[in-house]
Amino acid sequence: MASVSGQAGRQPVARAATRGAGLAALLWRRPWLRAVGLLSAPLAWFVLIYLASLAVLLVTAFWRINPFTTDIERVWSLDNFKTLVESATYRRIALRTVGMSAAVTVTDALAAFPFAWYMARVASSRVRSALFVAVMLPLWASYLARVYAWLLIFANNGALNWAADRIGLPSLGIGYSNWAMWIVFSYIWLPFMIIPVYAALERIPDSYAEASADLGARGWWTARRVIIPLALPGVIAGSVFTFSLTLGDYVTPLLVGGAGSDFIGNVVYQSVGVANNIPFAAAFATVPVVIMALYLVLARRFGAFEAL
Repeated sequence: MASVSGQAGRQPVARAATRGAGLAALLWRRPWLRAVGLLSAPLAWFVLIYLASLAVLLVTAFWRINPFTTDIERVWSLDNFKTLVESATYRRIALRTVGMSAAVTVTDALAAFPFAWYMARVASSRVRSALFVAVMLPLWASYLARVYAWLLIFANNGALNWAADRIGLPSLGIGYSNWAMWIVFSYIWLPFMIIPVYAALERIPDSYAEASADLGARGWWTARRVIIPLALPGVIAGSVFTFSLTLGDYVTPLLVGGAGSDFIGNVVYQSVGVANNIPFAAAFATVPVVIMALYLVLARRFGAFEAL
């Protein structure tokens, strides 16, 4: 009697083990099922929160504000986009934002490449670790703290004018200007360029440079024809960060920029919080979204995603 009851108790366990083994075999034969099971929940959250928000943003851009009641009228209209195209002020703000993003990206690329080259090819392991800490350490500090630190440097009696006075130069007076924004942006986003460029340079085999030297190429020719093309995906990958972060920022222009230094983000912020014109804010917010979509397409063609 006891043996019969023991066998009856073991049967559900055996059936469960058989089902588990069958499921494991099914997942092993079809790897895409494992990917679906692993990514279904995050993808559902991504679609629900991110893509749905972008869809709502795009739809809101076609609505308008009642000029008398300031209520949102859910009537399809292109008035917001016509205002963006026809207004010289908004065109100038958009061009300033894109131009500053490009200038910061080029500056960080020029500054990051020799630094990353030294880390990847010249520095010892101990020095490389110290440089990694030096690169990452500013990211542990508050964004606002770093911006306010630069405000102190650019002040009339700050460190910059003090140093200029000590070497006999006149006061530079670049505080609250586009020059100040360019310097602050380049400093803040530089680590996001150094790390991808370093990763790209580290993956280049030493034999490539040795083969180039054996064929009679000098250092500059090897760098121009061998090293830079192979490291270009890392530069493009870093530019995705520097360009997009500058494009969407509105805090630094608000704190560091002077009169006439508004970015797209500042106009969006003012349209939402001051003018209460959410449809126009949504229309202007689609401009950096479209620009970054085109930028990511170009970056993908250059292999930037493989360098991330």
